[in-house]
Amino acid sequence: MPFRRSGRLKAKTITLAHGGGGKAMRDLIDDVFIAAFDNPAMGEMEDQARLDVSDRMAGGGRLAFTTDSFVVDPLVFPGGDIGKLAVWGTVNDLAVGGATPLWLSAAFIIEEGVEVEFLRTIAASMRAAADSADVAIVTGDTKVVERGSADKLFITTAGIGIIPPGLDLSARHIRPGDLVLVNASLGEHGAAILAARGEIELEMAVTSDCRPLNRLVDALLAAAPATRAMRDATRGGIAAVLNEMAVAGGVGIVLEEAALPMRADVGGFCEILGLDPLYLANEGVLVAFVPEEQAGRAIDAMRCHPFGEAAAIIGSATEARPGVVVMNTTFGGTRIVDMLIGEQLPRIC
Repeated sequence: MPFRRSGRLKAKTITLAHGGGGKAMRDLIDDVFIAAFDNPAMGEMEDQARLDVSDRMAGGGRLAFTTDSFVVDPLVFPGGDIGKLAVWGTVNDLAVGGATPLWLSAAFIIEEGVEVEFLRTIAASMRAAADSADVAIVTGDTKVVERGSADKLFITTAGIGIIPPGLDLSARHIRPGDLVLVNASLGEHGAAILAARGEIELEMAVTSDCRPLNRLVDALLAAAPATRAMRDATRGGIAAVLNEMAVAGGVGIVLEEAALPMRADVGGFCEILGLDPLYLANEGVLVAFVPEEQAGRAIDAMRCHPFGEAAAIIGSATEARPGVVVMNTTFGGTRIVDMLIGEQLPRIC
């Protein structure tokens, strides 16, 4: 492996020189990011990571590839930070497609004036998050912009995984009669972010549900191999995801409000602020469509996992009103659950 420098970055805060392509930039990369993410693929120090997939693709598996950007405010919040969010968000995008996540890239846009020690903390958090999900950060990039041109730190990640032969999760496979499952209580990430901003005087101990779902997905698929489709419910909450899946699958979806898993304090928080928890962001909640005959086994498997203890059946797919999501309310009525034009809360992921 090429010789690696360490401990050479002397600056306390980021300056424009750290994005200029010279020695200052190399010191930043070596001493903050390489020091945290070092692995054989990154250690080659080329302009790309060179990854051998021959053994993983030999049986006819398919490549899964995703990308996402993270601009959360605040950068550190109860239950997580922008680094964990970037790693686990990308892991989850791969996992709900049935892929085994393997490799990530990470690109950083850093505002002039950010403290170097803060970057070290975020890089260490990302490494720990990657290790917990059995993935490696193998390549990346850094850019520095003038003070005021960004909000401290933005991260873009991309991820690669392998989908095993014979597995094809897609909303187009959803059939009337399939049951809608979720693994956890709703809205905790959105509520935690809003509370952390300190704009509203509310005492609430809720933390973000930011977590990796790849092993939970493995357990679900082992118990219910006929699972039709999965999505992770991030921006727009489960309402946005279910509307997208209803349209793609050509089915209607009926939810049961009484079956929705939700913490009492999150529900009260939403009621006070006039927010609808169906639209609140999550970072550790998946929505799965499973044939009725396998739904019980799927719920049992998820409840045996620490990230699925609140797993519940919340509705079903139907032939009626294809492309429309409705909910039977606890008051005995029915309402349409449409997509919002924008989002309830900005900068939540």
